[in-house]
Amino acid sequence: MTARIFIDGEAGTTGLRIRARLDGRADVTVASLPDDKRKDAGARAGMLNGCDLAILCLPDAAAREAVALIGNPDVRIIDASTAHRTADGWTYGFPELDAEQAGRIAEAKRVANPGCYALASIAMLRPLISAGLLPAGHPVTLNAVSGYSGGGRKMIESYEDETAADYTEAPFRVYGLGLEHKHVPEIEVHGGLKRRPLFMPSVGRFSQGMIVQLPLQLWSLPGKPEPKDIHGALSAHYQDRRFVTVADLASTAAMAGLEPEALNGTDELRLHVFANQAREQAVVAALVDNLGKGAAGQAVHNMNLMLGLIEEAGLV
Repeated sequence: MTARIFIDGEAGTTGLRIRARLDGRADVTVASLPDDKRKDAGARAGMLNGCDLAILCLPDAAAREAVALIGNPDVRIIDASTAHRTADGWTYGFPELDAEQAGRIAEAKRVANPGCYALASIAMLRPLISAGLLPAGHPVTLNAVSGYSGGGRKMIESYEDETAADYTEAPFRVYGLGLEHKHVPEIEVHGGLKRRPLFMPSVGRFSQGMIVQLPLQLWSLPGKPEPKDIHGALSAHYQDRRFVTVADLASTAAMAGLEPEALNGTDELRLHVFANQAREQAVVAALVDNLGKGAAGQAVHNMNLMLGLIEEAGLV
């Protein structure tokens, strides 16, 4: 018997990509509402309560509303919005967070899919804090650049629709200048930090792809770790993990640049440690497709775990 999946919000950027990954799979069946019923609360409630697993690809308020519509205790939920990422009773959907997280997700009824910036940030922070190399209370700065698809429909239109009121041809811009980006709370909580990180996002004139950077003044850290120590902690944490990889120091040192689109079309998150040992400085960089492991791919991974399916099914 195949599992019945309902994607609430399947017409959005993430919903469409999840649907494309599930279409044609023999182990799940995707149920859909007609276009004229997608905003009908009664129709949505019926679909939500009649599925095995619901994937919510909605704005925060609509995601909370969808959860409130579910009365069937057997329905499992993956929420791709920001609404529940630090909420009690929800499991954070990053299987590589630690050695037990994939098992927690498999047992969970409520899973919060990570934000793309947050996923990349936490992937760098959590292992270093767990290894004692980066104190949980250390001042942390994160710099990031993403393709415009990460900003949702309005930002996509501002780059692709020349008739849009806010259409722009800008090749690059920094945003979130009020320092209140919605991904910061989950970075702090699930990254293991005791203080709020300083997070500076930016967007380039390309559709998808992402780089998040964690600068480290090694001389300021306890024990003055060397680049090999930073790399070793990351490598040990992600040993034998298929979808999070750590590039070796030699190949990273030989790189002339890092392109945010390099992993587009994959579900890999790749970490690099760039370093100048003489200056006691390093930058850890996370490279990911913000629509792959940063969104749709991670939702499918979590779905596979929750339903006891082949973990890698539908992932690339």
